[in-house]
Amino acid sequence: MRLELVKDWMSREVVTAVPTMGLLDADALMRENKIRRLPVVENGRVVGIVTFGDVRSARPSQATSLSTWEMNYLLANLKLNEIMTRQPQTVSPEATIGEAADLMLTHRVSGLPVVDGDGQLVGVITESDIFRMVAHQWRQAMEEESPKPYKHYDKA
Repeated sequence: MRLELVKDWMSREVVTAVPTMGLLDADALMRENKIRRLPVVENGRVVGIVTFGDVRSARPSQATSLSTWEMNYLLANLKLNEIMTRQPQTVSPEATIGEAADLMLTHRVSGLPVVDGDGQLVGVITESDIFRMVAHQWRQAMEEESPKPYKHYDKA
C-alpha cells in the first residue's frame, strides 16, 4: 500500500473568513457552503479557525433573561476574533494521511488547515476526506482480490 499524502486528499477550494467578520455572517457562510469549519486568515496565513459548534456555543442560551432585541444586538456585533480558536493545529500538504489522522485524534479536532512551507493556506483536510480515502482503497482492494477476513478477525 502506498503512503497517501494530505495533498492528494485535501479540499483545495477553501472558504475562509477574516477575523473581523461578524458571527452571523460566518454562520450564514458556513450554512450556504455546507461546511462545518471556517479557517480565519489574514494575508493568506491562518490565524484561527471557527467551527459550526463554536458559532452555536456563542449564541445565548434560551434560558437567558435578555430580550430578543438585546440578543440580536449582541450577536450582530460579535466578531470571529472573539470566538475563534487562535493558532489552530495545521498540517503540511506533504504529510501522510496517517500523520494528519494522528494530529486530529491527539488534538480532538475533525479537520486541519493545510499550510505550505511559507505558512500560506493551501487546503483543508477533514475526517470526511480521510474516510473517503479509506473507502476508495477498500473498493480498489475488492476489485484486486477476493474478500478475505483480516487475520485479527480469525478465531483459529
